[in-house]
Amino acid sequence: MIAHEKVLVVDFGAQYAQLIARRVREANVYSEIVSHRLSVEEMLAQKPAAIILSGGPSSVYADDAPSVDPAIFDAGVPVLGICYGFQAMAQALGGTVAKTGQREYGRTSLSIAEGGCLLGSMPNTLNVWMSHGDSVSKAPKGFKVLARTAGAPVAAFEDRERGLAGVQWHPEVNHTQWGQQVIEHFLFNIAKLTPDWTPENMVTESINAIRTQVGDKHVLCALSGGVDSAVAAALVQQAIGSQLTCVFVDHGLLREGEVEQVRNDFVAATGVDLVFADERERFLTALAGVSDPEEKRKIIGREFIRTFEEKAREIAGERGIDFLVQGTLYPDVVESGGGEGTANIKSHHNVGGLPDDLQFTLIEPLRQMFKDEVRAVGEQLGLPEAMVWRHPFPGPGLGIRIVGEITEDRLAILRQADAIAREELANAKLERDIWQFPVVLLADVRSVGVQGDGRTYGHPIVLRPVVSDDAMTADWARLPYELLEKISSRITNECPEVNRVALDITSKPPGTIEWE
Repeated sequence: MIAHEKVLVVDFGAQYAQLIARRVREANVYSEIVSHRLSVEEMLAQKPAAIILSGGPSSVYADDAPSVDPAIFDAGVPVLGICYGFQAMAQALGGTVAKTGQREYGRTSLSIAEGGCLLGSMPNTLNVWMSHGDSVSKAPKGFKVLARTAGAPVAAFEDRERGLAGVQWHPEVNHTQWGQQVIEHFLFNIAKLTPDWTPENMVTESINAIRTQVGDKHVLCALSGGVDSAVAAALVQQAIGSQLTCVFVDHGLLREGEVEQVRNDFVAATGVDLVFADERERFLTALAGVSDPEEKRKIIGREFIRTFEEKAREIAGERGIDFLVQGTLYPDVVESGGGEGTANIKSHHNVGGLPDDLQFTLIEPLRQMFKDEVRAVGEQLGLPEAMVWRHPFPGPGLGIRIVGEITEDRLAILRQADAIAREELANAKLERDIWQFPVVLLADVRSVGVQGDGRTYGHPIVLRPVVSDDAMTADWARLPYELLEKISSRITNECPEVNRVALDITSKPPGTIEWE
């Protein structure tokens, strides 16, 4: 096993802490997100090769503002401060952060006075993405000022000897010119790290870890048909071969045609031993009368596990099967509050929704990966392109795309509307341009319409096409008006219960990709 150098991204409540971690991984360096509430001792116990202090919504002057323990800068670990992290570093080391009253938000012109290690080889003027009200007016002793803007006399600095640097802007966002280069200059020019977090290494290390964990025991894989569970299953199969049995559960919450796709295409591509379980009645009965999204997720997670436990007994007798494979991703862990003090945004059915009396030991080979890393691993394993690039689909399925109680009639409406949207997106050849395309039924909402010269009182459907790199942040997709019009027209014509189609134009944050 390779001992990867780890970069800790310290989250000060930033919108973009996850994006910083992603940018580090794009440079083939392993990163993890931790809370600013961790002590310096707890951070150093993780043996980080470098630390990045994220931005955040606070002012360093606020009474309740998160502070930085100056001891972190004396630990011999290279540190990069971004936005709030930059100001907190300056203040902790004796610099001056001023309340200038001059705010800079969005695209801002930056002038580079001296490139140094951090900004070397870059143009003298850049457009960068800013979001701050306070500014660093005086750098700490020993730091060299590298750049300025109209509202930030000290917009970047570095202390090369101590391996410390910072920028006032957000290099992690796409709007910033040369942003990835700033991060890579810190990683490689200042911290002197090695770029060894690659798909090849991920595959090799995952297979070795699975073999060590499993030994000669048998494994059950929770297969949904999506890219996450498919890649997880392929990794485990390469590691232990015939010791793996995959179970595909039709919980009645799948989209049109997905049962056939999984039963036929996945088996043809991988050759795995697949057991099919028709559990539609079980899940719908358990979900009857339930509208709360968190309760839905927990019920679905519980029934998944109970189904797998029963199948394990059928497959291996009373001895059972010891391990369960899941396609849990790093974003699932972070959003479920599993990232060292991070907030619980919503419980993912395979993280916060698991029952306490779980009878399996979990194998989660993708737990530290972002979605694009999973796809890279899938390609490395030779999985078909159509499978690797399939749009993400949540484990709870259409159950969290119905706002309200789940019934067979409502599922039928949503399946038909979803199939229309996916078909038209494919006809427009825009599938690869879209990260995800949830279609949502507002089941507990009715609106007045006019269809066939008569009054209707039908359900609204919401289209939620988004673009994203990793699902941690997302923006609504600017689909052509002609395509949106065609989808809307077909849904209202072909789905009698629907008389209104809306478009969700909310980014993430503040909204999540799925409605529930």
